[in-house]
Amino acid sequence: MLRSLGLIALLALSSSARPCSVGDTLDSIRARGWFAFGGDQEGGGPYIYPDPANSAHTIGFDVEIAGAIAGEFAREFGKPIEARFAQGPWDKLPDQLKTGRIDCVIDGYEWTSARARDMSASLPYYAYELQLLSLADERGVARIDWAALASAPKKKVGVLGGSAAERYIEEHCPNVEIVSYDGVTNAMGDVVSGRVDATLQDLPIAIFYHKDFPALARAGEPVGPGRYVVYMRRGDESLHNAVDRAIVSLRDRGVLRSIYEKYGIWTQAQNDPTFMQLPADEKSDEASGRSAAEFFGKHGKTLVQSAGMTVLLSILSMPLAIALGILIALGRLYGPKLVAWPLSVYVEVLRGTPLMLQLFVIFYVLPNLGLRLDALASAVLGLAINYSAYEAEIYRAGLQAVPQGQMEAALSLGMARSLALRRIVVPQAVRIVIPAVTNDFIALFKDTSVCSVITVVELTKSYNIAAMNNPSEVLPLAGCAALLYLAMSYPLSLLSGRLEQRLRP
Repeated sequence: MLRSLGLIALLALSSSARPCSVGDTLDSIRARGWFAFGGDQEGGGPYIYPDPANSAHTIGFDVEIAGAIAGEFAREFGKPIEARFAQGPWDKLPDQLKTGRIDCVIDGYEWTSARARDMSASLPYYAYELQLLSLADERGVARIDWAALASAPKKKVGVLGGSAAERYIEEHCPNVEIVSYDGVTNAMGDVVSGRVDATLQDLPIAIFYHKDFPALARAGEPVGPGRYVVYMRRGDESLHNAVDRAIVSLRDRGVLRSIYEKYGIWTQAQNDPTFMQLPADEKSDEASGRSAAEFFGKHGKTLVQSAGMTVLLSILSMPLAIALGILIALGRLYGPKLVAWPLSVYVEVLRGTPLMLQLFVIFYVLPNLGLRLDALASAVLGLAINYSAYEAEIYRAGLQAVPQGQMEAALSLGMARSLALRRIVVPQAVRIVIPAVTNDFIALFKDTSVCSVITVVELTKSYNIAAMNNPSEVLPLAGCAALLYLAMSYPLSLLSGRLEQRLRP
């Protein structure tokens, strides 16, 4: 049952993946003289980020650790070995690893039993902790602490989606509203602006960005200690053993400590020997043996609720986009030049810039100008404005397809131009453009996934979070998400066909 649900995702994955023979990776690294480690610069400091002095150069403590591991390989092999950085979305790095595009993942990836069942984890190279941050009062003390999170009214806490911080809040603060972000600095900025009450971040992040967010203060002692590890493919035992040897050598020779002190993230947790070893690896076949009922019991409600958010975004934004599109098309075709020219600029600017950038402007820039909208309103407005440009072009084509004689005949009968447009021209144009508008509506369902960048948790975001925490269930989760998207969009195709038949001359 679960395999059939994941069939669509499996076909996509297999078509894009290149063959990778597991087990000979270390020999391949020795022969070619380099290994590729995956990371995401968007995650920022102190892990992996562009050098402020030269944006083409990537720096960070994970970059230096990868280079130090390469140095250990060079000592062992007796030849130079290079660590090459490969950019990828943070939550998709395990997928890149499985397809063989990278040899390992080094980017602040926490050890979890679910990931350890799906990938091969090295010895820990850093013991992290989680730090709660909130606005500081006049004494420099955090206004929101752990006790305040449990009080009424309900508090909002921003976290990185799919991270250990998100899991910690879910387990220890069930009454808190979790706001999931794609980037850590966005969460911190929203605490400063008042959109959320606090944020829970990995301690290295809290230390590194303190200078950029001086209005924030640490609330209490760090909590939820865990381990960063290097992840490799299952079966790459020779590479796994070589990485473990490198980490032990770097730790014993003080190289790791010098790197952490350089970035200001050395903590007393690094001295705890219990955190420098992995917990007992839970190798039970719990995930693969889960029945369909158990799978849907665990993920079904969340996926369906997030699909409801996708539907809500679509049905609220598309009518606005259509209404704006019709008005823009009419203004460009029948309005004076003083109106037509700005509308043409409007269309070209919106079609020529990404939807993600437009959402960022609405959600993060407009509040600085006095217009502050919540995430849902920002998402609806962003989608409506973006799609209004495309609808305007569709309706402009539809209006131009109506024979000019229709307008002339209406005017000759004494109709005003506005009445002729409303009664004669526009209805015919609507019938002509129904297939194109329906296609845009279906595309809008999928483009709602971009709204996750402004903290809206819709279907794709919900899938990504679930897949991050349950890597062995990626295929059935992807299959469920695909089926839900199909269930939402296919009725639109049927409705379009029915409307075309009813409106056919």
